[in-house]
Amino acid sequence: MLTKFETKSNRVKGLSFHSKRPWILASLHSGVIQLWDYRMGTLIDRFDEHDGPVRGVHFHKSQPLFVSGGDDYKIKVWNYKLHRCLFTLLGHLDYIRTVQFHHEYPWIVSASDDQTIRIWNWQSRTCISVLTGHNHYVMCALFHPKEDLVVSASLDQTVRVWDIGALRKKTVSPADDILRLGQMNTDFFGGVDAVVKYVLEGHDRGVNWASFHPTLPLIVSGADDRQVKIWRMNDTKAWEVDTLRGHVNNVSSVLFHARQDIIVSNSEDKSIRVWDATKRTGLQTFRREHDRFWILGCHPEMNLLAAGHDSGMIVFKLERERPAFSVSGDSLYYVKDRFLRFYEYSTQKETQIIPIRRPGSVSLNQGPRTLSYSPTENAVLICSEVDGGSYELYVVPKDNFSRGDTVQEAKRGVGGSAVFVARNRFAVLEKGTNQVLVKNLKNEIVKKSALPVATDAIFYAGTGNLLCRAEDRVVIFDLQQRMVLGDLQTSFIRYVVWSNDMENVALLSKHSIIIADKKLVHRCTLHETIRVKSGSWDDNGVFIYTTLTHIKYCLPNGDSGIIKTLDVPLYITKIYRNTIFCLDRDGKNRPIVIDSTEYIFKLSLLRKRYDHVMSMIRNSELCGQAMIAYLQQKGFPEVALHFVKDERTRFNLALESGNIQIAVASAKEIDEKDHWYRLGVEALRQGNAGIVEYAYQRTKNFERLSFLYLITGNLDKLSKMMKIAEVKNDVMGQFHNALYLGDVKERIKILENAGHLPLAYATAKTHGLTDLAEGLAAKLEDNVPSLPSGRSASLLMPPTPVLCGGDWPLLRVMKGIFEGGLDNVGAAAQEEYEDAADADWGEDLDIVDVENIQNGDISMVLEDEEAHEDNEEGGWDLEDLELPPDVETPKTTTASRSSVFVAPTAGMPVSQIWVQKSSLAAEHAAAGNFDTAMRLLSRQLGIKNFAPLKSSFIDLHIGSHTYLRAFSSAPVLSLAIERGWSESASPNVRAPPALVFNFSQLEEKLKAGYRATTTGKFTEALRLFLGILHTIPLVVVESRREVDEVKELIIIVKEYVLGLQMELKRRELKDDPVRQQELAAYFTHCNLQLPHLRLALMNAMTVCYKAGNLITASNFARRLLETNPTAENQIKTSRSVMQAAERNMKDSSQLNYDFRNPFVVCGATYVPIYRGQKDVLCPYCSSHFVLSQEGQLCTVCDLAAVGSDASGLLCSAAQIR
Repeated sequence: MLTKFETKSNRVKGLSFHSKRPWILASLHSGVIQLWDYRMGTLIDRFDEHDGPVRGVHFHKSQPLFVSGGDDYKIKVWNYKLHRCLFTLLGHLDYIRTVQFHHEYPWIVSASDDQTIRIWNWQSRTCISVLTGHNHYVMCALFHPKEDLVVSASLDQTVRVWDIGALRKKTVSPADDILRLGQMNTDFFGGVDAVVKYVLEGHDRGVNWASFHPTLPLIVSGADDRQVKIWRMNDTKAWEVDTLRGHVNNVSSVLFHARQDIIVSNSEDKSIRVWDATKRTGLQTFRREHDRFWILGCHPEMNLLAAGHDSGMIVFKLERERPAFSVSGDSLYYVKDRFLRFYEYSTQKETQIIPIRRPGSVSLNQGPRTLSYSPTENAVLICSEVDGGSYELYVVPKDNFSRGDTVQEAKRGVGGSAVFVARNRFAVLEKGTNQVLVKNLKNEIVKKSALPVATDAIFYAGTGNLLCRAEDRVVIFDLQQRMVLGDLQTSFIRYVVWSNDMENVALLSKHSIIIADKKLVHRCTLHETIRVKSGSWDDNGVFIYTTLTHIKYCLPNGDSGIIKTLDVPLYITKIYRNTIFCLDRDGKNRPIVIDSTEYIFKLSLLRKRYDHVMSMIRNSELCGQAMIAYLQQKGFPEVALHFVKDERTRFNLALESGNIQIAVASAKEIDEKDHWYRLGVEALRQGNAGIVEYAYQRTKNFERLSFLYLITGNLDKLSKMMKIAEVKNDVMGQFHNALYLGDVKERIKILENAGHLPLAYATAKTHGLTDLAEGLAAKLEDNVPSLPSGRSASLLMPPTPVLCGGDWPLLRVMKGIFEGGLDNVGAAAQEEYEDAADADWGEDLDIVDVENIQNGDISMVLEDEEAHEDNEEGGWDLEDLELPPDVETPKTTTASRSSVFVAPTAGMPVSQIWVQKSSLAAEHAAAGNFDTAMRLLSRQLGIKNFAPLKSSFIDLHIGSHTYLRAFSSAPVLSLAIERGWSESASPNVRAPPALVFNFSQLEEKLKAGYRATTTGKFTEALRLFLGILHTIPLVVVESRREVDEVKELIIIVKEYVLGLQMELKRRELKDDPVRQQELAAYFTHCNLQLPHLRLALMNAMTVCYKAGNLITASNFARRLLETNPTAENQIKTSRSVMQAAERNMKDSSQLNYDFRNPFVVCGATYVPIYRGQKDVLCPYCSSHFVLSQEGQLCTVCDLAAVGSDASGLLCSAAQIR
């Protein structure tokens, strides 16, 4: 059984497939009807108006309707588009068991526990016939798919077939009056619309279900006597043909499969059984553990079944429908109807070659699964599930190409999968031993190879190579050298598709596609919600694939899109230019012509083939929001501009691509305040003061306009702004403008007119205008404010502008490939500034200077020194010129303008390049990307506590940048410092960041730590060693040898940290002599340098001797002498201790210490973990811990979580290469 979809719900009593859409209705015992999309696995809708269980449900074949019948005696007809019940049919007097629409007439048939069957007209909403005759509950009633018959099953142990021909004749309105008269008589005196044609008796208990064969005169029924019976009928009688026994409880539903010669039944014995309808034998049984089955549903057109049980339902298929095929050059070999066939793409002709063996066994899914072809030997390998996986080898005779009638004896063998790996060699997977057998065409084993991973399928991967599929990965295995060439972690892979040049491979799983190269280096992954079915590579390196519903494409960077919608699933075999060749589920070859413009366009953008892009823009009909969004997302807003007619979208794209001319044109069309404001912001960013001014004028934004004139040093326009403020009676605006101009007298005048005499007096007095101050003092009389004396006041005077006059100088850049097409729009944009003077602006003021508002002109002036000299005084004076009428201001010609370009888009920041190119945490931290650095450390070393690393992160970031001040009003510039920079290096190639930590510093720290340990400064030594452990994650080295040295250093330092922590702990324990001895003893088992080991042994010996543990002390003395100490006092003391112990061989206290049994010390609890005991490790410093510490923070390195998963230290680019 191939389960396609499963739901969990209340007991399912009724099921119905939609004939066209991938939908299924499930009616539940709880009274709810659910509408599911079984392809997407989503619940689309639920209908819950029935009171009590709903036992019957059915979709209409063509209308958006379905009918349901329940235990509330109601039949309801629903419209699923309107999401509501249209009407209710009342008439039954007991539970309704089944309901069904007629395939042609507007009829519904219903079966009920009131022992009747009713036929209703759902258009007139009336009951048109009642079929009586059963004398117990009627469990089911169904129309015949073609004839005027109804079959019903009842608990009275009979199946009845009813003829409803008279009803049809009655409802099809008669043509002439005589017939109509007869019709009226029948209506008056009661005529019989439906008569019992046959009563089928044979079941010993109540019958639960009966259904017609879709084409043959057969009926199948299932009953409480646990039997399934097949009945045949002709025009005059019906009789029992056979009985199928096997169910061990009531059979609840049974039907003929629509497309295969089989019967499917389910039962309350928790099983579904599949029977061969011709041989009348059981084929297969599918069981559930706890759920009884109640109902079966069959898709009217597809190979799908559904079964409802106690806790939901399943949608399933009995057999795979994908044809086995193999493409070789211009031809396709595939299996159809138990024949091997050959299809030639160039001529589109197909030929039957040879018949292949029918599977002898009696179960399902035994057809060919895969096919492998060797073109030189004309040999075909066909694999199937027969005998748990086997293959057949056929050699196709050259002369037999046209006839295909003689059965050839195939060479057979058992194996999980088999593929050709060379012209006359094929590989067979032997799952039991996990090895590959290489065989020749005589089916003799030539070679055996054990596989590197537990493999469940093999695929071709180039001559002599296999792609082995494991549960969670794929590997490429070289059969000659017996080595792994590539390895990639994946979800479970179902199909493998190689490109024509064998450089790229697509790995297809159920819901994803992984693209990799021939060494299995990952390129991109694509996820699909609908199942992926097949795929093939086209000549451009684009992967074209099919899902259940679409043909789609995948570009090399992982972008994907839809090419075409499919009605039925297809399997792509080959792509030739714009034609996709597919096989459908019936084994027919179907060439499909597609429009590849969209993906070729995107591919050209991706590969920077801008000449192609331009020609496609000119010649094709590419458009639509999706394309515009794509171009915007990929950083080509200027290309998107070509497709867009909508002014708002044009405006947004123009702003994004920095194209001020088009933005002005669009803003003029839209003419909304918000758009003018955004235009002003962008123009200000580009330093295009003329357009900023124009935008502020259009929105009458006086405050911003004044400030613009202040920073561009345009004092004349500022004084005009002050007059405008005066006309508008805007006192605050007037005062601001006077302040910007530095006009103190005007400010005093404004304050005086506004009645602020004290402020006016204070302003005059502080600016030293004594005569004005005296006049104001006279007006103020006694209220003259006293100004503070002895303070050094600074006057409010406007600053000198940095850059006077017009626009900022722009870089001279050649136009991009896409700019040529924009000139026509640019020309229109220029005219926009022409009528800026007519802006609705105020009384008689004409502020805007039309002619000089041309973006980019100043750069030309800057090229010429004299011109620059002449303009030094006023910058670019944007003032109205009093010109004679016949003199025109010279314009820059378009030709001279065309080499000037809008500001180039900002490049990618160096820090971003560092992050993209590196997997080393130190380099991410240096780039300032602390978040990804922490994620990398967490993944590589299991680090969870980043507090000790915070200062190091900051040091790395600050240390990899230097900072320059340009001038006072400009921001500080930060520059990245690169590792190994030289003058000869290319400026476009970015080296990795310079790092403040290096390996040699750690070696110096290590030596300092050794010295501190020797002198007994344990706290200082511990600080130094922990410092090393906290720096190593952020160190980068060049070579593999240095990587090994770093890893070695971690182990050395970890031993010292653990030892010193125990020694410091021992010194704290004054009143616990036993624990003191234990910690001193454990310290001697840390891996220390020899001098330090001697000191530790000396220390332990002394502590134990003083405590009276002479045997333990003598053990330390012996170990000390074995190190050949040079210090005389150590030798002397050791010997004395040994002699004392020999005289008195005893330990006064029992220690948790057995020096004969090898152990490691737990880094948290300081207890020994003896060999053979389970422990957990710190993923970073590899310290050992008892099991209870799992998940806790490592107490040795204070960074990682004990026992967490980690991929290992990554501290060099060499490791990645």
